[in-house]
Amino acid sequence: MSDHVVNVRRPSLHVVGGGSFPVGRILCIGRNYAAHAREMGDDGRNPPCWFTKSPTGIAAAHAYGPLAVAYPPETDDLQPEVELVVGLRSGGRNIVAERAHETIYGFAVGLDMTRRDRQSEAKQARRPWSQGKDFDASAPVGMLCPLATMNGLPQGTITLTVNGKTRQSSPLTDMIWSVPELIARLSRSVTLAAGDVIFTGTPAGVAPVVPGDTLRAHISDLDAALEVHITPR
Repeated sequence: MSDHVVNVRRPSLHVVGGGSFPVGRILCIGRNYAAHAREMGDDGRNPPCWFTKSPTGIAAAHAYGPLAVAYPPETDDLQPEVELVVGLRSGGRNIVAERAHETIYGFAVGLDMTRRDRQSEAKQARRPWSQGKDFDASAPVGMLCPLATMNGLPQGTITLTVNGKTRQSSPLTDMIWSVPELIARLSRSVTLAAGDVIFTGTPAGVAPVVPGDTLRAHISDLDAALEVHITPR
């Protein structure tokens, strides 16, 4: 057996203004908008649920045009969920919400791509549903906007259009749990670290896409949108 160490390059996000942000781990919040929670059979301000995606699921947008994302195998029901994405510059345990902004490097818009049929089957069988959430290019993310260049945390409207028609749209202020609250809550369960990426939940209006569709995700007070073209398998 060889003693050579394999040098594995970490996936990274492109940063507005230049540079890159190496991704350590992807933490995804579920049911963080009341209307979407009802859409998924839930209601009320329950403690946030979360799951993970592999960092290799990152598909990083750049300034050179739309991302091409292949329709994944083993599904006939691919559904994008538009989300505010947070990149952390530092972490820790038991972070208080009032100081959570100190851990943030920047923000982007992203898509939590979901094989809904595989997820639904796993839920019905009471099995883990990683197969529905964690696959190649399951986490397209736009360019990261550094917090240092912004006027505070994003408060605008998050929107997803499919072929030019609005599919999802909501003020970020409709999130049940705010970004600082989510960071605080997650840090009670795991030790957050620099490079962690948090998907903060999606509004109502989630529905399938097919090859040939063009998706545009945008947050009104972020400089960088995300455009994705779904290609055949």
